[in-house]
Amino acid sequence: MHRTLIVTDDTQLHVDTDLQVLTFEQYLADFPKLNEPKTRVINLCDTGKYLSQGYYCSLLAQARKHKVLPSVNVINDLRASEKGERARIPLPKTFRWPEQKNPSQTFYVLFGQTREPALMPIASMAFRHYPCPIMRVTLHIGAEYGAEAVSKSGHKMGYVECEAIGYAQLPVELRADCVTHLQGFTQSHWTQARQSKRTRWDMAILVNPHEATPPSDDKAIRNFVKAAEKVGISAQVLSELTADDVGHFDALFIRETTAIDHHTYRLARAAEREGLVVMDDTQSILRCCNKVFLQDAFTYQKVPAPKSQMVSSAESSVCQQLVDELGLPLVLKLPESSFSRGVFKVETIEDLQVRLTDMLSASALVLVQEYVYTEYDWRIGVLGGKPIYACQYFMARNHWQIYHHEGDGFSSGDFKTLPTFEVPRPVLHAAVKAAKVVGNGLYGVDIKQSGNKVYVIEVNDNPSIESGVEDEYLGKELYQLIMQEFADRLELRGR
Repeated sequence: MHRTLIVTDDTQLHVDTDLQVLTFEQYLADFPKLNEPKTRVINLCDTGKYLSQGYYCSLLAQARKHKVLPSVNVINDLRASEKGERARIPLPKTFRWPEQKNPSQTFYVLFGQTREPALMPIASMAFRHYPCPIMRVTLHIGAEYGAEAVSKSGHKMGYVECEAIGYAQLPVELRADCVTHLQGFTQSHWTQARQSKRTRWDMAILVNPHEATPPSDDKAIRNFVKAAEKVGISAQVLSELTADDVGHFDALFIRETTAIDHHTYRLARAAEREGLVVMDDTQSILRCCNKVFLQDAFTYQKVPAPKSQMVSSAESSVCQQLVDELGLPLVLKLPESSFSRGVFKVETIEDLQVRLTDMLSASALVLVQEYVYTEYDWRIGVLGGKPIYACQYFMARNHWQIYHHEGDGFSSGDFKTLPTFEVPRPVLHAAVKAAKVVGNGLYGVDIKQSGNKVYVIEVNDNPSIESGVEDEYLGKELYQLIMQEFADRLELRGR
């Protein structure tokens, strides 16, 4: 049996059981004790501010090997971002809102319980996502869905916003409920610390639930989490992470589309400064996100690639030279683009000049390439310099690219996943050589094959790994390979 300590910043808290209630100062001074029994701590202090007493209570509890609720990671998850945004959980499509006139509703979750029965599923979901004793939770109808979409379906779509509060901040009329739920919770089986016995390291997996074309779908993310646990890594999926928070983890796995002038790059840089194992690392982001760098490096490293030129002018003489040397049609690319955005095909010299003029207004350089027609592109996944999966991505219907963007929507072509031993050797060789130009991380190398010739189009950091696509041949072994690479690097790090 565990002894349970209740740490609070409200000296009026009274619990009619043998539970021990302490102030933060008492917990700081009196523990740990010699030969103390197994101890768990319920932290009811205000944890809303970074480095507050509530924050240090959980931090010290973890340092003292006390099981604690909430953990430091949960505190950081629930702390407002620099923009003042709170932790959010998308509502399941099956959730039916209680009848109400307002587009939002705020209530309190006390150890996973709440007063209104209709809100219990949301209270339980919030507590599962963020195991925190007391939370102020707000339901929002998502504005992005629009009133019309809400009324046509029988369901109101939105999200849950969660905020941790201390017992002292709880409305007086709810404090008796809180004590009742506290006493009930302490009698239940507390499973929070079970994972810590089986894992050696902590990983943050960064995702963006609002991204239209995320690198990994929800099922793939769950597979990553399960694979991580098998190699001793406790993986936590986060949609928000600050530079101050990354130091609480041993590894950072970015599963949100990366860019240089973007929070993904800044988080990767902060993680590297803290000594974390990071994918994607900043060098990979810098090199992969800029097609000008890749093309220049391919030239010097003799990586087979389409004939290309970098241009900074749309003058008629420049356009004529491009046509003379590269032919028509031509492919124009902005240096920083992803998922076929910022990539255009021109059929005539007039279209070339018009498109080039427009693109040079957004970028000092534009990459111009010869057009190589193929029915599909190879995508070779390379990890640590070794190929781990292979796909053929076919062009979108009635389009010359894999992705066809039309307004806010997009479509994509079919795919075929193969074992790497069935891939032509020139394709694998080119993929490994191209990945080496970028680094030693996880990459997706796009290659066109025309007869006996291969052309490396680009190297992608943060490659797509979706359930039923890239994992179609290897299955869960693909996720295991990637997480084992993290574990191997963490082992080499020696901490």
